[in-house]
Amino acid sequence: GRDGAGAGAAGTRPAAKAPPSRPRAKPPVRKLARDRGVDLSGLQGSGPEGIITREDVLAAAGNGQAGDRDATLVTDRAAAPGGDHATAVPASEDYQELLRQSAGRGAVEAPIPAAREGGRIPVRGVRKLIAEKMTRSRREIPEATTWVDADATALWELRQALNADQGDVKVSPLAIILRACVAGLRRFPQVNASLDTERNEIVLHDRVNLGFAAQTDRGLVVPVIKGAERMSTLEIAAELNRLATAARDGKVTPEEMMGGTFTVSNYGSFGVDGGSAVINHPEAAILGVGRISDRPWVLDGGLAVRKVTQLSIAFDHRICDGGEAAGFLRFMADCVERPALLLGSL
Repeated sequence: GRDGAGAGAAGTRPAAKAPPSRPRAKPPVRKLARDRGVDLSGLQGSGPEGIITREDVLAAAGNGQAGDRDATLVTDRAAAPGGDHATAVPASEDYQELLRQSAGRGAVEAPIPAAREGGRIPVRGVRKLIAEKMTRSRREIPEATTWVDADATALWELRQALNADQGDVKVSPLAIILRACVAGLRRFPQVNASLDTERNEIVLHDRVNLGFAAQTDRGLVVPVIKGAERMSTLEIAAELNRLATAARDGKVTPEEMMGGTFTVSNYGSFGVDGGSAVINHPEAAILGVGRISDRPWVLDGGLAVRKVTQLSIAFDHRICDGGEAAGFLRFMADCVERPALLLGSL
């Protein structure tokens, strides 16, 4: 009778063997079997509907049914007559080499299982804008980074004094650092600049519009404190608090995230010491601020426990030379260590 393969084929050669069914086992059990060298095809599962359990694998491994961990079987299922045969080889580099050699003889390699997906998140809205801007920054800007540690004890004490003196506005260390940025950008104007690639000109900005990176449920956003050069430390602190709250509540407007000329990334808020931030295109640089923590510090020839932070600057080398970027960073460190320097810029 016909077997579905055609009468001619049935009369000249035996029907093809049906492929063996895959043993039923969950992924963790399969991994355990691989680790213990147990061949699942030879096991009878004790679980529901014959599924192979962890206990089945452990029992097989303990009863000596598992093969030696240092050897494995590579099956060469050639199309030529002669049937199936197996070759035992060490399971390491020799195993990989045998696979390569067997491929030329028509060997069928076991497929590598694809990684299981835990889910997918659509890249759209704020996340899409972030991805596009960061990609453009990395693609277009020849970026360099430098950093310095600073003793922030005096800044910490100044912040405490300001908050004790008035209770209307909470002053954070970041607010004082933003005020120092205004003074630093006045001293080093090419850090507060952008590049006009169409006209091959560096554009120096008169205004200081300070962006600050804020992590929200919608992703990373960068609200902008506009006209910071006209603000006092308390005014900057008030605007910082207002914009940060709006960002967390999802109420910051697109206009409040546009027009920045320089950005500060306060990754210290995540409890980390340092990092290299990505420049917020088309700006010339971005300042990174690490956490302020107690560390040993050499003071007046002896060791002392001080409040220490790390500052870093990533800058566009087309706009800023290393000397200008380093000069700005050093000035920022000086302001952190001696906030009284800011009085000269008021």
